[in-house]
Amino acid sequence: MHTNTALALRDIEILFSPFRHRKINLTTRLVMAPMTRNFAADGIPTPDMADYYRRRAENELGLIITEGAVIDDPASAADPDTPRFYGGAALRGWKHICRSVHTTDCKIIPQLWHVGMARPTDGSAPNPQEPPIGPSGIHPQTLQQVAAPMSKNRIHEVVASYARAAANARRLGFDGVEIQGAHGFLIDQFLWAATNHRTDEYGGDLPRRVRFATEVVQAVRKAVGRHFPILFRLSQWKIEHYDACIAHTPEELAEIVQPLSEAGVDIFDCSTRFYDEPAFAGSPLTLAGWVRHITGKPTIGVGAVGVERASVLPLLEQMNAQQLDLIAIGRALLADYAWAHKFHLGQERSIAPFTQHSLGRLL
Repeated sequence: MHTNTALALRDIEILFSPFRHRKINLTTRLVMAPMTRNFAADGIPTPDMADYYRRRAENELGLIITEGAVIDDPASAADPDTPRFYGGAALRGWKHICRSVHTTDCKIIPQLWHVGMARPTDGSAPNPQEPPIGPSGIHPQTLQQVAAPMSKNRIHEVVASYARAAANARRLGFDGVEIQGAHGFLIDQFLWAATNHRTDEYGGDLPRRVRFATEVVQAVRKAVGRHFPILFRLSQWKIEHYDACIAHTPEELAEIVQPLSEAGVDIFDCSTRFYDEPAFAGSPLTLAGWVRHITGKPTIGVGAVGVERASVLPLLEQMNAQQLDLIAIGRALLADYAWAHKFHLGQERSIAPFTQHSLGRLL
């Protein structure tokens, strides 16, 4: 293992070794990252989407985390073609996707999503009469207050909506669920001090800002039972705010992830722009490494793996040092559904490179 173009099979074999967990077993440690595609016409998953996921499942992925699917709160979506995770037609579409992936050895879980304040007010979103909702009515990009803060009643309604979606995932035969708690969307808006100015039990210091997220996890756990896997995606960075932080120190990070772990999270999906960047000054540990260190729970690392042919040496070192357990591949899998298989065989020169054109098609 000396260059990113000539890795020996023995060096990368850890990526293709099984992952064993008391709630979910995977054939490899490679995960398809959740990526918004907006190819679900009027929110209904299509047969093309089933083919899209199955092709990747056939090529040595251990787990697929689907694109974000919005829960049944009327203000959950930003785009009419974002897939819904409610309603008979949408759930039938998801069941077909689940069954299609399960023709392979790959597991699949949906990502449950609510965009919160990241919702347009120009009438283009579903249920255009519904205003965006968030802890303090602050838009996550402009950081300006544009709506009223969520009432406690609305908070309780959204928590219940997450629970219903998770129960549907289990009923449809999925292998777990992931709660989207990152990137400036609703749950993250509660975690981030810049978008949460509340003075009640849902705002203020970190133990109060994490309350909404823990209530969601607790409700999901109650809905799916003890043995169904729950993943939680978190990030420091936000869309258009790449230097944002919800935790400035390992101690602050512990105030977030420890309550989530105790509430029922089994695996943390730690989203960073570059998978090997240190989370805090003075330590080489990444976000995934710190979360694993704090909670003792498995973690997924993600961020620019395979996009620009960057060396995977840090990734292999982190796995060998047990700083993370799984690695998620994002844009590289949009460009080439066989990325993992080709990489395993040493056929890197045949991997189709990611371009902006990759975003506009459902290959």
